[in-house]
Amino acid sequence: MTNHTDLHKGTKVIHVGNEPDEKTGAVIPPIYQTSTFVQSSPGEHKGYEYTRSHNPTRTRLEECLASLENAEHCLVTSSGMAAISLIFQTFPQGSKILCGDDVYGGTYRILNTIYNERFEIKHVNTTDIEAVKEELNTYQPDLVWLESPTNPMLQISDIKAICEASHTVKAKVVVDNTFMSPYFQNPLDLGADMVVHSLTKYINGHSDVVGGSIMLNDSEHYDKLWYLQNSIGPSQSPFDSWLVLRGIKTLALRMQAHASNAIEIAQFLETHPKVEKVIYPGLESHPQHELAKKQMSGFGGMLSICIKGDLQAAKKFLEEVKLFVLAESLGGVESLIEHPAIMTHASVPIEERNKLGITDNFVRISVGVEDVADLKADLSRALDLI
Repeated sequence: MTNHTDLHKGTKVIHVGNEPDEKTGAVIPPIYQTSTFVQSSPGEHKGYEYTRSHNPTRTRLEECLASLENAEHCLVTSSGMAAISLIFQTFPQGSKILCGDDVYGGTYRILNTIYNERFEIKHVNTTDIEAVKEELNTYQPDLVWLESPTNPMLQISDIKAICEASHTVKAKVVVDNTFMSPYFQNPLDLGADMVVHSLTKYINGHSDVVGGSIMLNDSEHYDKLWYLQNSIGPSQSPFDSWLVLRGIKTLALRMQAHASNAIEIAQFLETHPKVEKVIYPGLESHPQHELAKKQMSGFGGMLSICIKGDLQAAKKFLEEVKLFVLAESLGGVESLIEHPAIMTHASVPIEERNKLGITDNFVRISVGVEDVADLKADLSRALDLI
């Protein structure tokens, strides 16, 4: 097999971790749907003893994901939130967490309602590098957590600059890279210590698996994460790992299609009389468009809009779309649409939502890979009914 580092991502997604089965020659490796493994003598085995700890199918997926993020190590978990929780649990009681102020609602919830008694937690606008540097110097955090682009405002942070500044105060940096996938952005290459993904989204891409992953190069921290995963148990099942391996084979093709559709729809909506505002990193109107071009190789399939009108106008629009499915989550081949204030970010206090711009007329769109003409027609028809 060619050295993984010599391969492009479009080749890695198909071949790394998907080498034919050595025993039978099967082109598609089998699922090791087993809970336990035989031992030749007590404590002597072939690298696998119990599926909570290790499983050959999960190992294949971890190899593929590590190669895509240019990482030495990867763990896959039962959900994105399980991955996030494992990272937090590697930090001791009393640690200081500096988190972006615009993050996934589940991240905000776990920090501020589950880990709020274990850690000191502070939020900052990570798009403002001077504000971040000031907090680093005065707050002295142990961990900096950011999303870029953020969920749902699609703000772009300078990952490299934040990592360099954080490391001067010995803070580790975790980047949630779910919105871009490893196809369009690689935070470890920009200096991040860890990258986290919800496999549920673009990496699997078919809305039929829940999973998470952590990629990193620090062997000591990887050992901590693995020990916790093995002890607590949020490991991904063999079947789900196999499904993600199957889905990831088309990641390159899907991400290209998502991005191509998203920019065309964003440009279309930007000129629509019923739309107040469109947020998409690929638009020149996006305040961090130049930074996005610098640290990402594509602009992704997520966009957000503000409808002209109130909550009732937004609800009417969301009830009238047909191809865009009204549902939480994102990153599947089908187009999804949702209302963050009521759905994904309901756990964020209303005053925080309003400060960020997550208002009643704010809508988040996950653009799928359908024919873009049909998607534009669906949006146009629903908007005309407001």
